Amino acid sequence: MKKIKEKCGIFGVYNADDASALTALGLHALQHRGQEGCGIVSFDGKNFHSEKRQGLVGDNFTKKDVLKKLPGRYAVGHNRYSTTGETSLRNIQPFFADLHGGGIAISHNGNLTNALFLRENLVKNGAIFRTTSDTETIVQLIARSKRTKIIDKIIDALFQIQGGYALAMITNKKLIGVRDPFGIRPLVLGKIKSSYVMASETCALDIIGAKFIREVENGEIVVIEKDTIKSIKPFPNKKSRPCVFEYIYFSRPDSLLKNKTAYEYRKQLGNELANENENIGDIVVPVPDSGVPAALGYAQNKKKNFELGLIRNHYVGRTFIEPTQNIRSLGVKLKLSANNSSIENKSIILIDDSLVRGTTCHKIVKMLYEAGAKEVHVRIACPEIKFPDFYGIDMPSKKELLAANKSLKEMQKFIGSDSLKFLSLNGLYKALCAEQRNKLYPQFTDHYFTGEYPIKRIDENENKIVSQLSLLSGKSNN
Repeated sequence: MKKIKEKCGIFGVYNADDASALTALGLHALQHRGQEGCGIVSFDGKNFHSEKRQGLVGDNFTKKDVLKKLPGRYAVGHNRYSTTGETSLRNIQPFFADLHGGGIAISHNGNLTNALFLRENLVKNGAIFRTTSDTETIVQLIARSKRTKIIDKIIDALFQIQGGYALAMITNKKLIGVRDPFGIRPLVLGKIKSSYVMASETCALDIIGAKFIREVENGEIVVIEKDTIKSIKPFPNKKSRPCVFEYIYFSRPDSLLKNKTAYEYRKQLGNELANENENIGDIVVPVPDSGVPAALGYAQNKKKNFELGLIRNHYVGRTFIEPTQNIRSLGVKLKLSANNSSIENKSIILIDDSLVRGTTCHKIVKMLYEAGAKEVHVRIACPEIKFPDFYGIDMPSKKELLAANKSLKEMQKFIGSDSLKFLSLNGLYKALCAEQRNKLYPQFTDHYFTGEYPIKRIDENENKIVSQLSLLSGKSNN
């Protein structure tokens, strides 16, 4: 199913045996955050070593001959899903640079809202860019800082960038993690034996047997050196505003968010969705896999049977579905098939986590009717997505978002269902803040639904961004 996609997973480890192998395992656990490319940079005490590949971690970093090229006790890794820059080997991270005073390798999850503005100024002043990624802007700013210490150089760069970001870096002596002032993009800290680990999600700690210590706080720089943790908070204090889609969709279901798993939050979203809807339908059917937890919560609340009315094929790759128009036209049937025996002559409550363009939902609804469904009532476990994202998510422009251009009745007609309802914004907050009913709810980065952006976008002209990046990558938009 066509989904909005998050930009990248990051992982770093300090002073560990087989650091590159641990990093490969961590990236494997974070594979859901990016599938276009993967890379690892290690440091052996004298030299930095880099290996980057297009494709999945398991296809590239499970071979001994590759890991042998990455010796050392420090390593940082990255899974890429591009939101800026073309898909090519040169844009795969981590990025490495030799600076005055030593080398630095950087992995970045997120998106800068002033990357082009900064890039243009850097180029005017003689900078040479080798990639079309906004991450290289961070590298350039660090390299050009007049400060002496590496931490001061990083802070100098951070005060110039804007956006949602999390960074994992290694230098000759340190592992460094950074989270943006609002904490939009996630970053966690863990420990395995006497070694420290940083990762986008706790599932990456679990796979290597590391203990979760805590989340890196919004606006915090965590520095690991000589087995000690130092916390630096250089920014003016701001209230944390994590991305709400980490809770709704992005984070792996077993990852912890504020001491609860994403799975628990998603079940609660389904429970609140049920509270807001009348008790109709015979069975509850999820859109797999992301709609499953919410559907379970909904079914338990309504005391309805939960059925796998749609079966997902997990082994369909892009190379199979892309080559010809005939193959592409088969669309959703390559990824999902109807479980006829479960849905025939049934009134179905179809649950999904979100609705973006609506084209895939339309195909699924049609598929269910063709398989004999009597009725299909679509329920979405988040509010209507009406606004695009600029903080590191591959979100369609406003003109492509179904809810931004159609009324609820028009959306229902477009997808072809008997009814369509979304979770309310209040219901979303009730579900995600269930333990805080007697307190003020925290605020998420929820501009997808409200249009309220916590960080101003400097690179305002979207066409200019596309045009410039296309020129930089040697591609045409025609």
